Amino acid sequence: MLSRLSAGAAVASLLLAGSASPTAAAGFGDEPPTGKITITVATVNGSGCRPGSAAVAIAPDNTAFTVTYSEYLAQAGAGTKPTDSRKNCQIALNVHVPQGFTYAIARADYRGYASLAKGARGLEQAGYYFQGQQETARKSHTFTGAYDANWQTSDETGVDALVYAPCGEERYFNINTEMRVDAKSADPKSTSYMAMDSTDGSINTVYHFAWKECPAHK
Repeated sequence: MLSRLSAGAAVASLLLAGSASPTAAAGFGDEPPTGKITITVATVNGSGCRPGSAAVAIAPDNTAFTVTYSEYLAQAGAGTKPTDSRKNCQIALNVHVPQGFTYAIARADYRGYASLAKGARGLEQAGYYFQGQQETARKSHTFTGAYDANWQTSDETGVDALVYAPCGEERYFNINTEMRVDAKSADPKSTSYMAMDSTDGSINTVYHFAWKECPAHK
């Protein structure tokens, strides 16, 4: 099953190059800055993402970035262990943006592949926060078997609810995701799984920026 999880940062970068973020057009903040943005993975913790199994790529137009996982899979049923049914991942990102700008995350697009036997259920949920702040309310998405296909979900934050990084301060941006598979009501001979990736190796998560100029620079 892990052979499905083959996407890499290079693939993510190429796909992002041809897909501009919808957030600016939808009224989410100011136009993106033209200066250089860098994002590095500071820490990775969780049963779904051992160190070295997550990578980040930035869109050339500074509208979005991706996080790509290589081993993020939850499974339940025949041939699995109880601990396989729930996987989580918390990533702390070190984000450097041009001086005079700050950002929020307006939308997050998740995708992957799920094979759920009849009676099995899969769940994906995520929350976000800047270092020193409270985590946003987690948004959950449920899938019910029989299901054997790519899946995709989107979490969008309203303009009035956007949480921006404090201007002029260095704060890690934390992403906390989780996947679960429950196969108690499925055929005990079957195996069900949910992966945060897709069979064709396309990108899995895209985080769309909302940009804002800091008050002193307006």
